[in-house]
Amino acid sequence: MAWLIILLLCFGNSSARFLDVTNKSNFELEEGVLSLLQRVQLEEFYDTVLIYGNDCVFHTVSRRLNVSTVLVSSGSTKFDWDFGSLTLILSCSPEEEKEATLRTLVKLQRNRRLIYQQRNIQPDSICKSYAEKEQFNIAMVKDDFVTSKVVHACRYFQEPNYAILSLMENKPIYIEQFLNMQGKLIRTAADFLAPRSMLYKDAKSKEMKMMGYVANLIDTFAQKVNATLQLEILSNKFIVREIFKMVERKELDIGTTLDSSLRTKPLDTSSYPYILTSYCLMLQVPAKVPYNAVYAVIMDRLIVGITFIVFCILSTLLIYTWKMSWQDLSVTNILLNDKSIRGMLGQSFPFPNNANNHLRLTVSIIFFASIMITTMYEAYLQSYFTNPPSEPGIESFEDIGRNHRKIAMPEMETKSLIKTNNSYFQEIHQGDLVIFESLPECFKLRDNFNLSYNFAVTGDRWSSYAEQQALFKEPVFYFARNLCFSRMIFLSVPLRPSLPYRHLFEEHIMRQYEFGLVSHWRSHSFFDMVRLGLAPLKDLSQPKVYSPSLLVDDVSWVMKVYLAALMFSVLCFLLEIGVNKWKFRN
Repeated sequence: MAWLIILLLCFGNSSARFLDVTNKSNFELEEGVLSLLQRVQLEEFYDTVLIYGNDCVFHTVSRRLNVSTVLVSSGSTKFDWDFGSLTLILSCSPEEEKEATLRTLVKLQRNRRLIYQQRNIQPDSICKSYAEKEQFNIAMVKDDFVTSKVVHACRYFQEPNYAILSLMENKPIYIEQFLNMQGKLIRTAADFLAPRSMLYKDAKSKEMKMMGYVANLIDTFAQKVNATLQLEILSNKFIVREIFKMVERKELDIGTTLDSSLRTKPLDTSSYPYILTSYCLMLQVPAKVPYNAVYAVIMDRLIVGITFIVFCILSTLLIYTWKMSWQDLSVTNILLNDKSIRGMLGQSFPFPNNANNHLRLTVSIIFFASIMITTMYEAYLQSYFTNPPSEPGIESFEDIGRNHRKIAMPEMETKSLIKTNNSYFQEIHQGDLVIFESLPECFKLRDNFNLSYNFAVTGDRWSSYAEQQALFKEPVFYFARNLCFSRMIFLSVPLRPSLPYRHLFEEHIMRQYEFGLVSHWRSHSFFDMVRLGLAPLKDLSQPKVYSPSLLVDDVSWVMKVYLAALMFSVLCFLLEIGVNKWKFRN
């Protein structure tokens, strides 16, 4: 019995020592992990900790951190969490994270992850498995972390794909790995719609390259991150639509084209807005009024009405002051007063020698009115013959039907306007639209300034058209700013969903704007097209042949009116003779 008591005392003492050593090692592990988490917080601040797994050292340490903690023991949240970028992810083992919610995965793609290795798993296999899920900010600690003081951090663009970091060294644990992609391929495809992206062959390298204010953005980004562009040449006539589909299917990383906010699409496939523009009609400049119609233009109804009223008043005054009597006052004498007509046309008429002062004053008023009227109409006539006014243009969407030319639009853009229930587009009658299935075909007609149609165009594309028309003798089209389907359209670059370097690309967009490169590319877009032979450096306005003198056709309207008035006068003269003879016989 005494030996049994002695044996139990020895076993209890050894167990106490073992528990003391175990508790001491656990305490040291917790202190080491806590210091590591505090160092990670100093490198980049986080305010939330997300822990995957049942029970490990992270659960104990999280109680000592002054941050919010979310425990996911099942490995998946099962619903969409609104996690921000300031969340640190802790996993008790590489297998504990089994996140299945798509939106949560997208939000947590770039977040930093710290993995606790309780088993002997090689770091390269862990880094590889996370890289397949496009998660690259990975660091690992083993259970011997207390003695080794070593952290394994994944490094995607090197061999081996991880780095061994000692806490004694002042090196960052997490780095921005995509700042140097070591020549990794970026898959892209261009729409080759000038001036966004234009294909040309480099004279030195004999390689096919791109140029344009969208192509330059993609090209400079690849140079910045030391990547290689893999350009796929698509021959489909629905090339823009095909690029969108390839990006959604993750067959392309970046699409060298622009996607408008009019198209209903998920935001996962669009970048930060690259260009803010408007979407309006590009209408033909109204033709000049022909010379033979100038006479009708200067005869404004209001002015003619006022002149007629003044004529009647002066005729009445002239009849009264001629004899200071209302005896000759009649409608016929007022409307057919030859003295008043000749006076207002600046011609002479008989004037009595012993005229009274009232008559002299009335005649002076007639002379003054004749000077004003003849000078006004002569000035109008000479000005309009020098530069005739334009015919009435399109002032509203409802006026499009009254115009002889229809609106040519691509099918893809019309579908976008219909899906967004654009109220202005609904005002246009379907018979006044010409829908083109092929986007390049419609844009080719627009680039050639085809006069058979009017077109719809974005403000950024119009800037190059305006630059080109500066070379024309007369502008062909104008940008109807009062006829816009939308005055605020965001044009974005299509990006593959879950693109790991999306943030770098969007930062690159903002930097190009900050340095003024986007404005520079757009202002030189027309000259880039000329240099590549995609736009002619000539006048496409087809100006009319200048005639130094008036032709018979230019005064045809006046001659016709004069002939009609002369025939009417002869008819009245004959009628007057006939009436007098009939009275004489009676």
